[in-house]
Amino acid sequence: MKNTRHAKLHLFFSSVLICMIHLPFSFARFKDKEPKTVPASSMAVAVTTSNLKAERILIYDSLQLNLLGLSEKAYQYAIDGLEKLKSSGRISNDKLISIVDFTKSSAEKRLFVIDLENHRLLFNTYVAHGQNSGKEYAKKFSNSPQSFQSSLGFYETSETYTGKNGYSLHLTGLERGVNDKADKRAIVVHGAPYVSESLIREQGYIGRSWGCPAVPEKLAKPIIDKIKDGTCLFIYSNNNKYLKRSKVLNS
Repeated sequence: MKNTRHAKLHLFFSSVLICMIHLPFSFARFKDKEPKTVPASSMAVAVTTSNLKAERILIYDSLQLNLLGLSEKAYQYAIDGLEKLKSSGRISNDKLISIVDFTKSSAEKRLFVIDLENHRLLFNTYVAHGQNSGKEYAKKFSNSPQSFQSSLGFYETSETYTGKNGYSLHLTGLERGVNDKADKRAIVVHGAPYVSESLIREQGYIGRSWGCPAVPEKLAKPIIDKIKDGTCLFIYSNNNKYLKRSKVLNS
């Protein structure tokens, strides 16, 4: 019995001694694996941005934009791109967005100007595509001068001017290789007589531009004055080449 008791005591004290030797190393290893602390301010910004984006996604349903024909994918891509452009400082005014949905016929109202701050649809009207992009539907797109085709992607609206097409709005293409030659090509928002319901009744679709997103003459000034000075314009098509190439959507 004594030998057994001595053996148990020896085992107990040996175990304690081993634990005491290894204890500092255990704490050291634990300390090395401690997660880095994220500043509270950064967490607040991330949560705020996430909540804002989620709120804006819900606008699609609250305004029933599906009933007006706006593609849900077009809207989601637009909001996603807007958030990225705003966070990178490439869009100065993110309270409003304009979406052109080229999956729709030009005989349909495919321009949507949305007030994201007040959850309102400000304009829903016709918009032209380039004459070499297609007749009723825009199917071909180019960034090349003299192509007379529309360019897809994200733009920032700039200053207004009065030119040969009347009151117009400069656009800055924000996607390199996709629409960044917009200024060189004189791609602007302007009013045009061929963007009219009378032409739809006559030929089944509106007239076409040289690549500009032209709008009805009567709505040109109110639309331009609302979207000018740093808001985002997104021209969408379910074009696989663009969707894979866009650095804004894939960043």
